Amino acid sequence: MEKCRIPTGYQHPLSVYETQCAIEYIKHNFQKNLCRALNLLRVSAPLFVEEASGLNDNLNGYERPVSFDVPDVGAESQVVHSLAKWKRYALSRYDFRPGKGLVTDMNAIRRDEIVDNLHSVYVDQWDWEKVITPEDRTPEYLKETVQRIVNAIYVTSETLKIEFPQITAQVPREVLFITTQELEDMYPHLTDSHEKEDALHREHKDKVIFLMQIGGSLRSGRRHDGRAPDYDDWTLNGDILYWNEILDRSFEVSSMGIRVNPERLDYQLTVSGCNDRRELPFHKALLNGELPECIGGGIGQSRLCMLLLGCCHIGQVQSSVWDNETITACRNAGIMLL
Repeated sequence: MEKCRIPTGYQHPLSVYETQCAIEYIKHNFQKNLCRALNLLRVSAPLFVEEASGLNDNLNGYERPVSFDVPDVGAESQVVHSLAKWKRYALSRYDFRPGKGLVTDMNAIRRDEIVDNLHSVYVDQWDWEKVITPEDRTPEYLKETVQRIVNAIYVTSETLKIEFPQITAQVPREVLFITTQELEDMYPHLTDSHEKEDALHREHKDKVIFLMQIGGSLRSGRRHDGRAPDYDDWTLNGDILYWNEILDRSFEVSSMGIRVNPERLDYQLTVSGCNDRRELPFHKALLNGELPECIGGGIGQSRLCMLLLGCCHIGQVQSSVWDNETITACRNAGIMLL
C-alpha cells in the first residue's frame, strides 16, 4: 500500500501563510462553537501521566507508549496516547455537575502509528468530556450530542469560507446513524472495515455518517474495529465520518461515546481478558462507583483542518516526521510539509 497518495492535478487554494491563518481561525472558532454546543469549559491537561496510575489510553492494546523515568520523583511516566481516562477523573476532581463538561488540547505521540495521508505519529485533538445522569445513557442522548458536534463543525465551515473565499470544501449537516452490525449486513462480501465504510459513504456523500457500536464482536465473530475496554461503552459509542472529496474516501473526524459504568466496565474487562487492570487506581474507583457518569470523545484538530481546508495530506496542517517516500512525493507535487 502506498504511504502517500497525491490526487492528480491537486492544488491547494491557499498559500502556506494563508493556510496558517486559516488553521488558527478553525482552532479558535471551532472550540468556541463546540463549548457553546455542549456546555464545556476549557481546562489544562497533562502531556504525560504516571505509568502506575492506569490513566493512559490503551487504544487497541498493542501500541507502545513513549516512556521515560523522572528520577527526582521516583516514577515512570508515559506520554499520553489520549486523555480518555484522565478526563473522567478530572470531572470528579474538579467538581463538574451533570450537564457540564470540559475540553482541552490533547497532544500525543503514537510511535507505532503507520503514517500516511491521514496518520501521523503526532496526534492533536480536542478532548472533551461531559457529566451526564444515568438516565442519559441512551442511544437518543448519544445521537443528540453527535448532531450538536456536527452543527458546530458546519457553522465553523460556513464562517471560514466567508473569511477565506478561496476555500470551496463543503460539509453536510444531516447525519446518517447506522450500527456496525447493520453495516456488516449490508456488505457481507467485504471483510475490511474501511472498505465497508467507503462503500456506504459513496452512496451517501451528502451526509455525515455516525457509525455506532464499535468494539464488541459482530455476528460474524469479527470486530469492526478495536476499542479499549475501559472507557467507551461498546453499545453506546461510535465514529463521526465525513466524505473526503479530495481523497475519495470516508474520513473519520471523531471517536466518541457514552463511557462505561461499573457494570459495563466489569463485562468489557472480562471479555477482553484485561482483568489485571481491576487493581489500577482509576479502574478501582470506577468499579466502586466513585466516578461520574459521562460522555466524551476526541475530535482531531489536524483532521478537521484537513477537511475544512481541502488538504490532501495531514502534513499540510501539522508539523511531524515523515519518511523519504512521502517527502519526495509531496515535493514533486508542490506540497510543503510543515
